[in-house]
Amino acid sequence: MAGSLGKLLLTLSSLALLHAAFSTYEHFSQLKALGRSEEGIRQLPWDIVIECFLSLFVFIIGVTLHAPPLKEITWASEMRKRTIEEMDSRPSFAGFNHRGKILFGQEVKS
Repeated sequence: MAGSLGKLLLTLSSLALLHAAFSTYEHFSQLKALGRSEEGIRQLPWDIVIECFLSLFVFIIGVTLHAPPLKEITWASEMRKRTIEEMDSRPSFAGFNHRGKILFGQEVKS
């Protein structure tokens, strides 16, 4: 239920933000047609500003509701998924080019 409500809120907030952008464009076009384009750059009408912030708030709520549940990142939760053989097996630490040559007499003199 929360996932579908989140999708609905995301869609509504996106449409509201697109409507605010279109309203801003129309507002500036009207001011430009009237020859008062310098006045409009300083301030937008309050209804457009409120619509932008309201759509942002609804978007945040929609993303929160639509997000999957958080996963545990503790050591115990990781060990539930793996066996001890998987955890102790670390082939990246195995180094075969080390002092064994000196101990067993196969040193290459340069």
